[in-house]
Amino acid sequence: MIGEDGYFGEGVARRWDDASSDMFLPGIVDTAVDVLADLAAGGSVLELGIGTGRIALPLAQRGVKVRGIDLSRAMVARLHAKPGGQAIDVTIGDFATTRIPDTFSLVYSVFNTITNLTSQEAQVACFRNVADHLAPGGRFVVEVEIPEVRKLPAGHKIVPLYASPTQWAFDVYDFATQSMTSNYVEVNNGRGESQSIPFRYVWPSELDLMAQLAGLRLWNRWGGWTRHVFTHESTKHVSVYEKPLD
Repeated sequence: MIGEDGYFGEGVARRWDDASSDMFLPGIVDTAVDVLADLAAGGSVLELGIGTGRIALPLAQRGVKVRGIDLSRAMVARLHAKPGGQAIDVTIGDFATTRIPDTFSLVYSVFNTITNLTSQEAQVACFRNVADHLAPGGRFVVEVEIPEVRKLPAGHKIVPLYASPTQWAFDVYDFATQSMTSNYVEVNNGRGESQSIPFRYVWPSELDLMAQLAGLRLWNRWGGWTRHVFTHESTKHVSVYEKPLD
C-alpha cells in the first residue's frame, strides 16, 4: 500500500544511503556538484526531489543556498538528521505543482527524478513550474538515463538489472504508454519481499519540447557530468535549459 510518502516511504528511506549505485561514489557526487555550483553562479538553487541530500548537502557546503521540494517526509527526515541538514529548507509536496514564493538562478533534477512523474501531463507541468521558479537567465538541469529499450529483443519487455542468490531486480517497459516499472525482490531468512516502483521514461527530444512549451530553451546537453559530448551511444544525458532574459 502506498502511503503519504508515495513510493519512497520509511522502508526505502532507511536503505537509501546504503545503496551501492555509482550515483553515491564520491567522484560522481563531486563532479555533479562542481557543475551545479558553476551553473548557479552565486545564486540560490532549488532541487526537485531533494531526498536525503546526496547532492544538496555537498552543494550547500560549497556556500550555495539550497532549497528543496520532496513528497517524502521519510526521505527529508533523513536529510535533516545529517550534519548541516537542518539548514536546508524543504517544502513537502509534488514538485510538478508545488510552488515556493521565491525565484532561483538554478533548478535541478538529478538521477532520473523527472521520471518519477508518471504521466506526460505531470512532466509538462513540472517544466512550467520550473519556469515560474526561475529568474530571467536562470537554468534548469535535468539528469536522466536514455531508456534501455535497445537491450530488448523483439517481442520482449523485461530488462534484467541484477541478480544474486537473495536479490533480483528488473525493469518492465510498456512501449505504448512510455511507462515502466522497476521491480525488486529480496529474500531474507526464507522470507521474501517485493516492491514495484512506476516511472515514465522520456526521450531527450520530448524534454526539449516540454521546455519549449514552458518558455525555456535548450542551452547545452552533455553525455554526463564530466560535460563530455552527448552521442547516439550515450546511456544518459545532462540537459541544461535556460529561461530567456526578455
